[in-house]
Amino acid sequence: MASARDPVSPPVALAIAGSDAGGGAGIQADLKAMTAHGVFGTSVATATTAQNTRGVRDVHAVPPAHIASQCDAVFDDFDVGAVKTGMLATAETVETVTGLLAAVDAPVVVDPVMVAASGDRLLSPEAEAAYDGLIEAATLVTPNADEAAVLVDGPVETPADAERAGRELVAAGADAALVKGGHIGDGETVTDTLVVESEGGGDGGSDGSGSATALRFENPRVATDATHGSGCALSSAIAARLARGEPLREAVAAAVDGMGPAIRRGYDVGEGPGAVNPTAFDGGA
Repeated sequence: MASARDPVSPPVALAIAGSDAGGGAGIQADLKAMTAHGVFGTSVATATTAQNTRGVRDVHAVPPAHIASQCDAVFDDFDVGAVKTGMLATAETVETVTGLLAAVDAPVVVDPVMVAASGDRLLSPEAEAAYDGLIEAATLVTPNADEAAVLVDGPVETPADAERAGRELVAAGADAALVKGGHIGDGETVTDTLVVESEGGGDGGSDGSGSATALRFENPRVATDATHGSGCALSSAIAARLARGEPLREAVAAAVDGMGPAIRRGYDVGEGPGAVNPTAFDGGA
């Protein structure tokens, strides 16, 4: 006698990002993080990359029309509870994704992949400028310090700088900004700064200081250079929690706290530094 099916119906999230051939970042890390948080992950590939733990060898951007076709297929069949964007590669891709998400009634987490770990800029000036519209549509934007410096056109070298940058991003239209502190200083503590638009808004000045609230999350720095995929995993963990219906601040706090185990228990694979382990998040599903 055949056994009966016992299906589950988890929330659904969508990752719109590049594919990492080495599996440590991009949509591969996104889907691992979403699964770890009890969410069914769908994906739209914006680019394919020939890369491994030692670096990127080649990037091939997916035509915008095919990106749109992938998005249409997902939204036509799934009740998507949250979206995260990662590597978007070109100005045309950024503009395409911004237009596609305009009609989406779900939280959008924007991870602006702009600067490599080496400090090299990954996007053309045109592509960087195209992010203005996507940030305006974001529920949350999650730049590291280098990316925040590009977005606000100013240095982000201290937690105070991070708060200022977060306020500027909220003033630019994002509901909230999480400026990650891993690239700030080299002390024993990592300080991530969340700036959230206050209820009721308000003019608040050019930096949004009068209409936003800042929160800081401090966690011990893990002594490792195996952080490949950390930004992807964090933004996807937040998106997964939003898809589960968690409030933004709680989703961010839990995901940030969970990054410690994800980094400490990172994957020791390949001949390079390795990658974070999105399945090791504390407090996942």
